[in-house]
Amino acid sequence: MDHVILTRFNLPSGGNESAIRAREGWLKKRVVLFECYCLPSVLQQTSTNFHWIIYFDPQSPAWLMKRISVWQQAGVFRPIFRVAVSKKALMADMHDVVGQAGDILITTNLDNDDGLAVDFIERLQAEAVTDERTALYLASGLIMQGNQTYLHTDKSNAFCSVREPWEGAVGCWAAYHNQLERIMPTRVVAGDPAWLQVIHGTNVSNRVHGRLVSPERYRALFPRIIDEAKEPEFSDRLLDLLVLKPRRLMREAARGTTKKLVYLLFGLQGLDRAKYAWTRFQGRVLRR
Repeated sequence: MDHVILTRFNLPSGGNESAIRAREGWLKKRVVLFECYCLPSVLQQTSTNFHWIIYFDPQSPAWLMKRISVWQQAGVFRPIFRVAVSKKALMADMHDVVGQAGDILITTNLDNDDGLAVDFIERLQAEAVTDERTALYLASGLIMQGNQTYLHTDKSNAFCSVREPWEGAVGCWAAYHNQLERIMPTRVVAGDPAWLQVIHGTNVSNRVHGRLVSPERYRALFPRIIDEAKEPEFSDRLLDLLVLKPRRLMREAARGTTKKLVYLLFGLQGLDRAKYAWTRFQGRVLRR
């Protein structure tokens, strides 16, 4: 069995979000987040039975190229520079990184500003499934905003994985993380939090979900990367339970309905344009 983590760092992308990702400020903030959360969480995995490919823009600025060289010294990932990653190129890159391939391939998506629990790889590989192509989701995770921690269950989260035979493999990028169920069987795995999302000013899509919790019982799963998380006051928990969480649920219900309507009327490109316009609006508000 071979396991490959896939990360798009600043890969040029189509659609309106590419304008956000191309900004110098966005890139510098992502470097900080990568060093604080993503990279250390992979280095701390209890299993080393995996490979990690990170895709970078070949036109990346010189300062980022130097930073990549420093990161490479840890020996945990292979940087690959491409303008775009086709299915053919992805398969070729994975074969090159793995070397002598086995029968089964697991691919996992990891965004450059997110983190993994120390046993993410171990837990994922321990899942006994058939050799049929299957999307796998470790459903439980943490969301951190400032020094507050939220426990959230997402059955189609961005940390999606696909387990399949090498022959005819399509990988976890075959569809959006929340649309893999349309093209293959899906298995959702419960358990302790397996991933971490950090809400910050350069998020394109993420926002707070779940319920406010104490981070203490989860520190061993995320050593050092949630050190800034603090114990919430009783009043904070009560406020979250009675006011903020219901407000979030109402907001997400309305947002979900709006997204479905925009998608039905204008398609995926229309939804992409709407997300970009909203992100730009938020950015102008925050700068005032």
